[in-house]
Amino acid sequence: MQELKDKVALVAGAGVVSEGLGNGRATAITFAREGATVICADINLESAEQTARMIRDEGGAASAVQLDVTDLKSVRPVVAEIIAEHERIDVLDNNVGTAVLGGVTDVDPEDWERVMRINLTGAFNMMREVIPHMVGAGGGSVINISSVAGIRWSGVPYAAYYASKAALNHLTRTTAAEFAPKGVRVNAVLPGFIKTPMVTSAAGITDAYDSADVDEMWRTRDAMVPMGSMGEAWDVANSVLFLASDRAKYVTGIELVVDGGLSLEMKR
Repeated sequence: MQELKDKVALVAGAGVVSEGLGNGRATAITFAREGATVICADINLESAEQTARMIRDEGGAASAVQLDVTDLKSVRPVVAEIIAEHERIDVLDNNVGTAVLGGVTDVDPEDWERVMRINLTGAFNMMREVIPHMVGAGGGSVINISSVAGIRWSGVPYAAYYASKAALNHLTRTTAAEFAPKGVRVNAVLPGFIKTPMVTSAAGITDAYDSADVDEMWRTRDAMVPMGSMGEAWDVANSVLFLASDRAKYVTGIELVVDGGLSLEMKR
């Protein structure tokens, strides 16, 4: 049984910051395997196209578009083109995110603003343009990729990341309440320590974990998780799939924690 058969899914952040498998790419592939027509959107068009090719190579249906979620002038025409071609958007996965090291006393104000634009304003822009079409079609599912950092300290100073994800959680809840009567479900997935390329893209990340190199940092993060290891992008993708599917037709406004128990007890 294909959970998303005949659905149209837009994955914002379907590319990867470097080589490998990020949450957005894994989600786009999972959606396609479950029968969806997937629009892979990313500010890096080449990376989005690579994700779409991976889907097509498996026999799935996918296309790629360039999209800057922080700019409504970029979002509007992309959404309009998708509607013109497919007539609807059944699922929206807001997976664009970034992190910058630094607490409130040392994070650069420009970095603070940039993280907020990407992590929070980006999701706002996407929901603002897509939800009206879902309402017009009688319903849809929005999944915002947040983080357990939005509900707790994660071991390193990430002031902008913490604040942006906490705000995204509440925006998810209130938007869910507003649009529940109109058939649009809005939920958040809160990953914990997931082994993806985005983690290593933050400057100084190994130092933050008192690690000599990336491999040592991975081991440190594994040891901090009660289940004994970090998760992988597929763990996030499978959680998003549930919320996107009709199995979650009575689920809205939740924060689905996917963290191996990290939010219950962080070992360090």
